[in-house]
Amino acid sequence: MIIVVGMGLTVAYLRAEYVLHRGFKADEQEKLSVRHELAANRLKPKQMDAPVAALQIRQRCLGKRSRFARGAAHRLLAAVFAAAALIGCHGGFGGCLLCGPVPRVQDNLEGTLSGLVGSGLTLQNNGAAGFQLNGSTANGTSVVFAVVLFNTAYDLTVQTQPTNPSQTCVVANGTGMAGTSDVTNIAVTCTTNPPRFAYVTNRGSNNVSAYSVDAATGALTAIAGSPFPAGTFPVAIAIDQTGHFAYVVNQTDATISAFTIDRTSGALMAVAGSPFTTGASPTAVAIDPSTFFVYVTNGNANTVSAFAITAGSGALTAVTGSPFATGASPDSVAVEPLGNGVLVANESDGTVSVFSINDGALSASGSPFPAGNSPRGLSIDPSGQYVYLANGTSNTLSVFSSATAITGSPYSTGSMPVSVAIDPLDNYVYVANQGSNNISAYALSAATGALTVVAGSPFAAGTQPSSVAVDPTGMFTYVTNSGADSVSVYSIDATTGALTLINGSVVSTGTQPTAIAISD
Repeated sequence: MIIVVGMGLTVAYLRAEYVLHRGFKADEQEKLSVRHELAANRLKPKQMDAPVAALQIRQRCLGKRSRFARGAAHRLLAAVFAAAALIGCHGGFGGCLLCGPVPRVQDNLEGTLSGLVGSGLTLQNNGAAGFQLNGSTANGTSVVFAVVLFNTAYDLTVQTQPTNPSQTCVVANGTGMAGTSDVTNIAVTCTTNPPRFAYVTNRGSNNVSAYSVDAATGALTAIAGSPFPAGTFPVAIAIDQTGHFAYVVNQTDATISAFTIDRTSGALMAVAGSPFTTGASPTAVAIDPSTFFVYVTNGNANTVSAFAITAGSGALTAVTGSPFATGASPDSVAVEPLGNGVLVANESDGTVSVFSINDGALSASGSPFPAGNSPRGLSIDPSGQYVYLANGTSNTLSVFSSATAITGSPYSTGSMPVSVAIDPLDNYVYVANQGSNNISAYALSAATGALTVVAGSPFAAGTQPSSVAVDPTGMFTYVTNSGADSVSVYSIDATTGALTLINGSVVSTGTQPTAIAISD
């Protein structure tokens, strides 16, 4: 009898050991998979039966994976389970212990999410990060924000506000005492921060024009002290997501000027140590959504420079390994909305280089994929699924998904398209056509990335439009006219995407304006 029981315990122990080991390996694989899914914005938190770090996955131990961490004491735990299972299967203790559900130990903190447009919203419970939520598709009811242990206090707050566009989200009913069931009455509401300032680089006068923006009408008013001096031949500008720093690329000097932005007046002040050295003939600049890194394409060096932003001061430090090789004559750069990668349009060889990001450093992700002739303007839609590329000498707009042209691409534009802008609601695409002095407008299908020409398109612009931008609220479009030394302001019809020039909205700039950036 003792021998039989001993053999039974041994078999049960080995079976329990195997179950625990399989459960551990499956857990690790599932956690990794979930992280990848969240990063790619393909999985909503509510779709998971339990959070990544939870012990509450409702599965049975036999025939499915057990959810136990594998530690130093797990073999003792396996032995206990084995004994309990052997006795339980013979009627002891009320039945088979291993066959029952794993007890829940925590609740979901969930509720309604509304108004989210940007990416990177993260909630936290008592300082512990919850799930990251991205884009308008995350809005809804029964959205899981974080988790809380049974019968403990919870305090749900915003850890990271969304960007691209910059938004402010607030939590209602975020505090209380959890019981043994999910908390379902939490409400998170997001609003887009209105435009506050606009900045225009003037390559002919080597300065930056600065304006305050009327959030209701879109009208621009020059601020005190404008224009502000830059380097020689400034051709591109980017504003960080916090609205505290501006970075201007100076093509002739091969430098990038860094400025702090006075959040009250909009005035620019040079950062200590500015300007910072780039590669030869820099052409474009982009900032990652976390506001940690700046990327600059160097047209004559066939490289992209990477810089780390010093918190607080805005000063730049070259990332280890920078610069990184691109295709021939890189002309435009963009960072994916979640900060997972960088894309560079190479004008001379008609390709797009794709890079992954690792602590600011870039690694090529496969070979550059082909675009049209002389790709110039490059933009990624807010969902991060589609890339829009203006082909300067093809007079077309290419649309790609995962480096593959979508059905219907490329689309016809006006003459010499040079700049592309997508509204933050992912509804419309606008292209500045420098050769035909107009703006092409398209309605965007968020499901497929496909474009449909807006009625009335193209819309008249000034002479030689050089860049186009949409304000964070998606209400206004701004176009710099390099041949007219001006900025044109248009209202956007929310239903059709049509542009209407605002009366008295053509505002003077410096000489040969080349780029514009809007700050909240």
